[in-house]
Amino acid sequence: MNTPGGSCASGGVHAGSILIGKTLLPALLVCLGIVVLYPLVWMVLNGFKDNALIFGQPFALPTHWNWGNYVQAWNQGVRDYLTVSILVTATSGLCTVLISAWTAYGLTRSRMPLKPLATGLVLGGLMLSPTVALIPLVKMLQALGLYNTYWALIVLYTAFRVPFATFLIRAWMLDLPRDLDEAASMDGATEGQIFWRIILPLCRPIIISCVILHVLFAWNEYLFAMIFTSGADMQTLPVGLTSIMARHGTNYAVVFAAMSLSALPMVGVFFAAQRYFIRGLAEGIGK
Repeated sequence: MNTPGGSCASGGVHAGSILIGKTLLPALLVCLGIVVLYPLVWMVLNGFKDNALIFGQPFALPTHWNWGNYVQAWNQGVRDYLTVSILVTATSGLCTVLISAWTAYGLTRSRMPLKPLATGLVLGGLMLSPTVALIPLVKMLQALGLYNTYWALIVLYTAFRVPFATFLIRAWMLDLPRDLDEAASMDGATEGQIFWRIILPLCRPIIISCVILHVLFAWNEYLFAMIFTSGADMQTLPVGLTSIMARHGTNYAVVFAAMSLSALPMVGVFFAAQRYFIRGLAEGIGK
């Protein structure tokens, strides 16, 4: 039997645990935020310094804000590399989302024969390693005339991201009520109209999550961009940054400025869409 004193003691312990949790959680989140953001801030600030200040006072604020480092990095390659990265990332992201959404729609809403086998084949692409397929891919793209073109990266990025995007979108679509399809069919809507006007808008959170994940992958991908393209006019930012580092190996301020310019677009994209990203990814995987 619990005595009044024992109940009060238990309640006090429980209240104390809640208070400690409410205090520690914000502190932990602040610490994690500092750990994540500090390297980025440090890189941006070092882009305003010169070599002497970088080596002499690497963690101090710039004594003189030298915007010329950013201008030099922008004019000596970052602008061109940024254009190529935006073109390849945007095109491959659009293709990936459209193909994955239509594939997920077919795997969840249609009555196609051998659907489990088709689902297994599509999702089996998650196990394919890009490194193992390099030699066959080189020969295939050379035979198709796509080697050293933008389309080489667009096709490869799309092909290797479709299985994962399909996995996420399919998990989301499985939870959508089929009454929507039946009601639209009774109103005379075709399969295409149901997909574009009903199902796809309902999948907006998971689609935004897939877009962000694809952008992070394509923007930072190095292996394919290095092997399947050559020449400054075809290089994406990761490969272009190595060229900038080779040309300005001793001018670390310009290198830091170039790295900051290449990272800031992704930071902006993530913060702009983080609400949809977290919701879509959490609910899509949890279903």
